[in-house]
Amino acid sequence: MTEISHVLEDVTWRLMSLPNVVGVGRGYKTAGDVRTSTECIMVLVKNKYPRGVLYAQAIIPGEVRGIPTDVVEVGEIRFLVGGPGEVGETGAGMGTGMGTGAGTGSETGAGLGDRSGRQRRMRPAQPGASIGHYQTTAGTFGAVVWDRRTGEPYILSCNHVLANATSGHDGRAKVGDPVVQPGAADGGTVERDQIAVLERFVPIRMSGRVPPCLASRAAERAFNSWLRVTGARAEVEIVPKLFLTSANIVDVALARPLNLYLVDTKILELGEVQGVARPELGMQVGKSGRTTRVTRGEITSIDTTVSVVYSGNVTATFRDQILTGPMAEGGDSGSLLVDEDVRAVGLLFAGSDKSTIYNKITNVTEALGVTFERP
Repeated sequence: MTEISHVLEDVTWRLMSLPNVVGVGRGYKTAGDVRTSTECIMVLVKNKYPRGVLYAQAIIPGEVRGIPTDVVEVGEIRFLVGGPGEVGETGAGMGTGMGTGAGTGSETGAGLGDRSGRQRRMRPAQPGASIGHYQTTAGTFGAVVWDRRTGEPYILSCNHVLANATSGHDGRAKVGDPVVQPGAADGGTVERDQIAVLERFVPIRMSGRVPPCLASRAAERAFNSWLRVTGARAEVEIVPKLFLTSANIVDVALARPLNLYLVDTKILELGEVQGVARPELGMQVGKSGRTTRVTRGEITSIDTTVSVVYSGNVTATFRDQILTGPMAEGGDSGSLLVDEDVRAVGLLFAGSDKSTIYNKITNVTEALGVTFERP
């Protein structure tokens, strides 16, 4: 609905500035526990409170410019990387590799019948398995994609999985860094398990006390040294703020396999990607992830802007996102969201115990210059 899109664009930032609001998008109005066919502006809140306990300034209006609103509790939305001790179920059945696999000198995905198989070393590695930058924990190998210009195959996942949540100038990662399968949280090491190198990424812009930027931290030190000399008890802290116009659109990165035979194109338990589909409200979707294996749900909001917690008071704002019900846990970041025909719809990167958030796949392929069509 064009009218909702225009109103949403105008009011999102104002609604996002309200206390307790963590997202705004377009969805279907719910009456009681029943979803109607009426489109609305969906306001995502960390916690839902009765109107009687809220300050007047914190109350979300029942409609905006004639468009109804719907307040939905989603909890705190976080990036979904995995840590030590998290064990998810695993998929059965290895697909064939991109080649014969000869000469790799490594085993196949042993243990696919037990619950920890997706967190183990897998050769050839399949989308849906554990992977990560050598200095981070673990996420999910999302898919194999191909460079539009050169035809070269790459591993697709999130920036915070393959590139350590880098902004591009914080020293957290650089092109050429090792990528290991399984991820470090699952015991992967560079010496034994490197499968690829970081090829390129889209920087993540954050607000709050972000990971150190050399220039801003140098300015902080200079100001604080001067304040100490003057005897002042104050301390300066540089904290960047983001506006909606500078919000992130994707959390994505590519890794180049060391050998074509080290990766397989088939997603665990889902199979080959059959193209790309546009997200629609009510669309039935699924994903295959490192921690929760295959889960299914439906799209409940599109054109969504969300605030995602990185750590402490550090957050990142993302716009033009997809929302479903709970379909993931820590370690599932990077999973490819697909429709019932296994067409790519989104890339999972964040969520809570009540919702899961995805980048729109057309934004992903455009930002990285890749395609799902094998040359």
